Amino acid sequence: MLKNNILLILFFCALPHMVLATEPLIVDRFDEGLLAWEVKKFSGETIYAVQIDGNGNSVLSARSKASASGLLKHIEFDPEKYPVLTWRWKIARTLSKGDARSKQGDDYAARIYVIFPHWIKPLSRTINYIWANRLPVEEAVSSPYLSRDMMLAVESGDNKAGQWVSEERNLVADFRRLFGVNPPMGGGIAIMTDTDGTKEEAQAWYDDLILHPAK
Repeated sequence: MLKNNILLILFFCALPHMVLATEPLIVDRFDEGLLAWEVKKFSGETIYAVQIDGNGNSVLSARSKASASGLLKHIEFDPEKYPVLTWRWKIARTLSKGDARSKQGDDYAARIYVIFPHWIKPLSRTINYIWANRLPVEEAVSSPYLSRDMMLAVESGDNKAGQWVSEERNLVADFRRLFGVNPPMGGGIAIMTDTDGTKEEAQAWYDDLILHPAK
């Protein structure tokens, strides 16, 4: 009887955590500005601003002119518990000189980084979900700068330019495919619209970045 009572106590003590684990983890819906995001500058500065779209929704606007800077949100999460990332994005157009296979062409109208940090910084890994210029959808290549940064084409070309597109990615499946091992703890999500290599201009919008629990 005592053992059963202890098990019941432990069960009900754990219950709130179980309930919380079934709730989505909101990265950002951009309803409260950009207070939680850190600016990372590489070359010039992409202009990021929260705007209200035609439907009254708050969305993130990004405009780049021969510049490269991103937004980083530190958010620790277990990809085994939150394996699915969803978001919406839109671009004005892709970059005519952009090419994921070269340093000069390593620019994108829109991309979402998922960062898996290591205490030895060079051993950190990232998945870059890109709106590719030329790379076919679902094709992946390593970054021309860092082999542990993988560029995965979620969209490609201009067929969907000018319209909001909703995405859903399984982080665990993508990490296993790209790196051949299970993912470690996630440490951050980043957004970047950059054109410093191509010297072009790009406009993109982002919204509703959400991590979802395992079903």
